[in-house]
Amino acid sequence: MGKHALLSASSSHRWLNCPPSARLCEQYDDKGSSYAAEGTDAHTLGEYKLKTALGIRSKDPTAHLTYFNEEMEECAISYAAYIMELVETAKQTCADPVVLIEQRLDFSKYVEDGFGTGDAVVIADGTLHIVDYKHGQGVLVESEDNPQMKLYALGVLELFDGIYDIDTVSMTVYQPRRDNISTHTVFKESLYQWAEEVLKPAAELAFDGEGDFQCGDWCQFCKAKNDCRKRAERNLELAKHDFKLPPLLEDDEIESILGRIDEFVSWASDIKDYAFQAALSGKHWSG
Repeated sequence: MGKHALLSASSSHRWLNCPPSARLCEQYDDKGSSYAAEGTDAHTLGEYKLKTALGIRSKDPTAHLTYFNEEMEECAISYAAYIMELVETAKQTCADPVVLIEQRLDFSKYVEDGFGTGDAVVIADGTLHIVDYKHGQGVLVESEDNPQMKLYALGVLELFDGIYDIDTVSMTVYQPRRDNISTHTVFKESLYQWAEEVLKPAAELAFDGEGDFQCGDWCQFCKAKNDCRKRAERNLELAKHDFKLPPLLEDDEIESILGRIDEFVSWASDIKDYAFQAALSGKHWSG
């Protein structure tokens, strides 16, 4: 199996909302980015700090990190401290909590070939804690109704539900550069219900390359965002809006435009970038 699952947890917000995008994106090379590389370094450092805090022997990776700086060091230390707090709290009600670090989690019971990597998981009787470290500061990430976190939770439950008496699942996004610690707790049973009623049907459509293309904030990280016809149609609809002088527009018309203008500007910017990069590679655009 390749390094990346077709239906990965990290891209689940997109393929759950726009199922056919999963197969569409297969046609594009994974170019990566400096932000992703920096995030990988931050995860590596965080893993080391957490293992050290837990008394697990681990090699200091600092010298080999391309993007290491003082801020990354501080983020990693605070992340490890946060997980240790969760462990200490768990010990008050459970004699033997388990901590998993950078654990491969399999949720293929619901999603064909579905797997992902959980940054930190604290398993104990009562509440299961899942923490996802986000080093990026561009997009604020929330834990509520976060499908990536839910998929990780299902993967952990597959391993430990039954061994531990788990009734609630606490999902936390730890995003230190945005001062964002977002936690959302759900009953285990509601997670299983979501898996059967929402996740499974959408995952089947996505795996088969079926379903309807849908536009939304999930387009931002889609490899096909520049040349996606559905996204173009949606934004051109707005561009065709009868732009009379604002005094002649009704308030509700202005509100509907304001609600989508950022999306439109983002799309226009993506198209310009795409055309520019193609031109640098020798493509001639007439006009």
